[in-house]
Amino acid sequence: MSTPVTIVGAGLGGLTLARVLHVHGIEATVYEAEASPAARAQGGMIDIHDSSGQPALAAAGLTDEFRGLVLAGRESYRIVERDGTVLFDRPDDGEGLRPEVQRAALRRMLLDSLPPGTVQWGHRVSGVRALGRGRHEVTFTGGATAVTSLLVGADGAWSRVRPLLTDVTPEYSGSSSVETFLFDADNRHPATAKAVGGGSLFAFDTTASGKIFIGHREGDGNLHAYLWLSRPLDWFDGIDFADPAAARARIAREVDGWAPELAALVTGSDTDPVHRPHYTLPVEHRWDRVAGVTLLGDAAHLQPPNGKGANLAMQDGAELGTAVAAYPGDIETALTEYERAMFPRSAAAAADGAAFIAMILGDDAARHLTDLFTGADR
Repeated sequence: MSTPVTIVGAGLGGLTLARVLHVHGIEATVYEAEASPAARAQGGMIDIHDSSGQPALAAAGLTDEFRGLVLAGRESYRIVERDGTVLFDRPDDGEGLRPEVQRAALRRMLLDSLPPGTVQWGHRVSGVRALGRGRHEVTFTGGATAVTSLLVGADGAWSRVRPLLTDVTPEYSGSSSVETFLFDADNRHPATAKAVGGGSLFAFDTTASGKIFIGHREGDGNLHAYLWLSRPLDWFDGIDFADPAAARARIAREVDGWAPELAALVTGSDTDPVHRPHYTLPVEHRWDRVAGVTLLGDAAHLQPPNGKGANLAMQDGAELGTAVAAYPGDIETALTEYERAMFPRSAAAAADGAAFIAMILGDDAARHLTDLFTGADR
């Protein structure tokens, strides 16, 4: 089959692109490897930035719908030491510029805004090839194909579209996180729920670097936590995550001596610990213009989790969709304009994000993060 715009990947960036194109009357098809919208959990809370994610949703005509998803009280931040001593505590006063929503709810909003059939589920890409004159053929597992005049890789870290543009591949960043959940926290884990507070918690071992607990209160009353560790991949390879009890016991050693209500984010997890290695593309990652194809989001500028990724992906999608609409019949000019703005923007965001991660995993991290928050208040 042939379609004017083919988007590979139904994440937030790909769906934002499809929605902005739809607003402008441009047909697009999104191919997604997952079997359905409910095939897997979509992550936890994300803050939508006033400089990127929010303008993207405005371009998609979804500001009111987005505001209906915002969870009041989640823009609160607390920094504590490993013994539970509170170093900084800022409650949500309702004046913040980065309201929090559940990622799954945001994705559902975007899906619901698209015409039926826009997203083709269960289409895993097995190969892509150029046909000449800016046209490309995408092949899916099982043999089905799609031919397109504009191919957009919105398919994340291990993009199958990226090799059309560059041979650069992600590299391990030097840190990983271990993900855990505590369900119905106020009733089942009240001490930990109290420690986390109403929004986000950052817990540090002020006697050592390379370790941070980040916890969030979800919209459903659950606590979602990540223990970040600066460790090589082979250190994590030595933990058998296929044996949840053994993995939990090994990870629990990393918070031995912490306040019980903080250590419980690992030891009391209601889910098996999951290893999330952090990969990255070069900060200045870019490519030469190739007719009929481009990338957005993590496929274009993957970085470790730094609070910017989802927002940048949505901004990419909105700006690409707007450029395509602005140059009807001239895809190459649209792609040139999109990439001209996206490359320096993503490089600056990647540099800022890398500096932030170096700070929270570096020496005296709790003080530096406190200074960052209090500086933002002035």
